[in-house]
Amino acid sequence: MFHELRRDERAIEGLPVRLLIAFVVGVATLGVLLQTVSGVGTLATTELDVKPTPDVVAPGEQTLALSVVDASGNGVAGATVLVKSGTARLDGTVVARTNESGVATVAVAPALGANQADGTLTVSVKPPAGGEYVDRRGNTRILVVRGYGG
Repeated sequence: MFHELRRDERAIEGLPVRLLIAFVVGVATLGVLLQTVSGVGTLATTELDVKPTPDVVAPGEQTLALSVVDASGNGVAGATVLVKSGTARLDGTVVARTNESGVATVAVAPALGANQADGTLTVSVKPPAGGEYVDRRGNTRILVVRGYGG
């Protein structure tokens, strides 16, 4: 009987291919699982938002209070807030840092073009260093309206 098996050269068809497929699928699954486990820390980030007060202003010198809040509405201290020209013009970028209650105060002097009735100022926030905060979504824009008396 052993003599007959020694001369049999047929082997099991498809076995190496099946083993290779099982190995590749196993390695891919292990890679996905390890990425999920190592990426758990990045899933725990909180999006920040900036709430300007007032959010509608007239052209000219203004003082704005910019509240930086997390998803729960709590103020975030130590965030850097930037106000830039949008469709309304500013002379440069205005930068401020939030206080312990999450509020930054900035002085801006927006201007509109000669035939422009309204425009916007864009606000962005750089989260405090070492925190779990991010700012990936757009923030509230400040509307500048000619003749606004608000």
